[in-house]
Amino acid sequence: MNQNKLFNRTRSHLAISYAAVMGLILSLLGFGVYKAIAHAHWVAIDRELASVAGTLHDSLEIKLQQPGKLEPIVNELLPNLRVTGVNGWKKSQPNRHILTALDQSYYYIRLFDYSGNLIATAGTYPATLPPTFNPQYWQTITDIKGNIYHQISVALHTKTQEDWGYFQVGRSLQDFHNYLNTVKLILKLGLPTALISIAFSSWLLAGLAMKPIYASYRQIQQFTADAAHELRTPLAASQATVESALLMPQLDEKEAREILRTIDRQNRRLTQLVTDLLLLARMDSQTNDGAKSVSEALEEDRPQLCCLNDLVSDLVEELAVVARSSEVALISEIRVQQQLKVVGDADQLYRLVTNLIVNAIQYTPAGGKVTAILDCSHQEAIIQVQDTGFGIAEADLARIFDRFYRVNSDRSRHTGGSGLGLAIAQTIARAHRGSLSARSQVGFGSTFLLRLPL
Repeated sequence: MNQNKLFNRTRSHLAISYAAVMGLILSLLGFGVYKAIAHAHWVAIDRELASVAGTLHDSLEIKLQQPGKLEPIVNELLPNLRVTGVNGWKKSQPNRHILTALDQSYYYIRLFDYSGNLIATAGTYPATLPPTFNPQYWQTITDIKGNIYHQISVALHTKTQEDWGYFQVGRSLQDFHNYLNTVKLILKLGLPTALISIAFSSWLLAGLAMKPIYASYRQIQQFTADAAHELRTPLAASQATVESALLMPQLDEKEAREILRTIDRQNRRLTQLVTDLLLLARMDSQTNDGAKSVSEALEEDRPQLCCLNDLVSDLVEELAVVARSSEVALISEIRVQQQLKVVGDADQLYRLVTNLIVNAIQYTPAGGKVTAILDCSHQEAIIQVQDTGFGIAEADLARIFDRFYRVNSDRSRHTGGSGLGLAIAQTIARAHRGSLSARSQVGFGSTFLLRLPL
């Protein structure tokens, strides 16, 4: 298959199509995963900020006494508290921090009065952050260095519910962006790696998917070549006979009859060959299109029972003349007492067993013997055709049921065989839900075994 340009090109197109579709799916999936992760972390940051702001807001309001003025006790709540314009702000050293989140390097707090003036900062406050106040509840701001911060603003009141000012809690988004950059890097590295793996796998899968197609293609090619070869031989013989007759100045009655016999013989061979090909094509069509088997059709439409005892006996009697002309002994062995009947087409079964017996006679030398045996086992009828002929080599045994295949081409042509007899027999056996097999040993003859369900 790798040497066929058409199949290689088709395989490449399939692999590229698979890889492109999977790449698009993975890209969309990766984009969706990235957006989901970013959204989840953003929601987590909002909840965290809201929780920190709510806790500090409630703790501060019960300690504030006058609007715009910070009480010294506030320092216990806010670590690193720095009052704007006051250098000597007294800092107490509490035993513990109420809010440990402010100990993180990315949290800060800003306190504004009601006029929007910055009063104090706490936590890790970035000096590059603009001191302007924005009363919007949620804000995402950028400092002069391009660093991004996310903050929340809430109104602050004194213990007596007087307006004190505004309270902001914010945090740097640097860790958030670092995390997203890591996710992006993983996706950027993972997607090409996955695409390479998918492309390689697609190439292998495309090859596996096309193997049966290529096998069918090769079979059709071989069948076409063999059929053309078989049809050419009788046509060439007929053409040569006609041309020879035309070259003769005159023909007497005897010569004319001989020419007509030759043409008739070749036409009969052509007719038989075409009939066999049509039979095989019709059976293949029924099998490939999911049509009912012969036995199933007969069971539903008009049940027809074929008695194998009569079939074997009649065939041995009818073909005895053919066997005698080849100096071969043809006998039958009926090893069952009861009548063995199967559902099927009697004409086709007749042809199946005929092909086996005639084939055995043709490949058995003078003085040999052909035996047709009828037996049964496990609800199956068994017909064996044994001969003492030349035998079949192991290399040829696997191909004897192929169409147009002949173990000995010269002998087959001499006997008029086209190489379709065993192929037709195999097809008829399968159509009747049976099986046909062969075993042989060179120099010791062959045995063909037909099994049919009773």
